[in-house]
Amino acid sequence: MPHSRLIKIANFSRVKTALRAAALLALAPLAACSTGADRVVAGSVQNQDYRARHPIELANSRATLDVLPQMRGGALDERSRAQIREFARDYSQAGSGDIAVAVPQGGPGAAQARAAIPGVRKALAAGGARGYVAVSSYPIADPSVAAPLRLSYATVVARTRTRCGQWPNDLASGSSTETWENKPYWNFGCASQQMLAAQTADPRDLLGPSATNPPDSAMRSRGIVAIRDGKDPGTNWKVQNSNIGGVGD
Repeated sequence: MPHSRLIKIANFSRVKTALRAAALLALAPLAACSTGADRVVAGSVQNQDYRARHPIELANSRATLDVLPQMRGGALDERSRAQIREFARDYSQAGSGDIAVAVPQGGPGAAQARAAIPGVRKALAAGGARGYVAVSSYPIADPSVAAPLRLSYATVVARTRTRCGQWPNDLASGSSTETWENKPYWNFGCASQQMLAAQTADPRDLLGPSATNPPDSAMRSRGIVAIRDGKDPGTNWKVQNSNIGGVGD
């Protein structure tokens, strides 16, 4: 093989090696990016929706009622009976487990509270509570303070995961530009979420609606008969307005 041809082959090999080295150097920064250290991923931007910052959750809790019973003629007073009956109705709708009754131990009201236990049981039964009543006692720290009879049962409540009234950032900070962005402040929407949770009669409604009632067969039959007779199946409500000005004449 001629010497000039060998020189050309050697030069071509050196060029090919140099091109490979350049390609590897060009790919090196891309390989570093593949580690994901400085990569922006979906979800890295903070959610500005107040429902995401202050979500409503269901939590296990205990519904409580403090009663200061008064015994009159050996019977529980009507005010206490009415409170306990309403407490029992709430237990029938949203309670579970035993109904706990804690009697104060010591103090001037301890004897009257123990005497009220039979009346408490009767009032719970009158309100529709069928759970077992577990009676216990709790110590009195200050005898001069009125010690109530405490009733409680397990239930589920709706609440916000975060507490309202917290301000991690100043709304008008002059030392930094952190609050200059057009974003809602952290506490925004927290009070509305807490009010919604507190006003929900049945917290389970936040998970899904209740089962529908079966259709009214009488109303359905009346509507079918009216359609067959060529009549309007709607309900005809008659409203009689009175002359307010003529009242008392």
